[in-house]
Amino acid sequence: MARKCLPARENKRQKTVNKYAALRKELKEKGDYEALQKLPKNASPVRLRNRCMLTGRPRGYYRKFGVSRLVFREMALRGEIPGIKKSSW
Repeated sequence: MARKCLPARENKRQKTVNKYAALRKELKEKGDYEALQKLPKNASPVRLRNRCMLTGRPRGYYRKFGVSRLVFREMALRGEIPGIKKSSW
């Protein structure tokens, strides 16, 4: 389990990105890079990091399911993800 402050920080960044998205797009189209520089750093979507919804783990993240590989495996073995089963050959 990741520290609780890291997913909270990520949520705060996501809110900031959403807040300034329209303004950033408008400034980019105009080519006003000086005004872009004055926006908060966390308004840039590049600074976002994908994290597991359940544990907050930043690595081994599956976009399609929104969870880390460890949580994915547990959920798949319990049968909580439809259409997924453990492979063997």
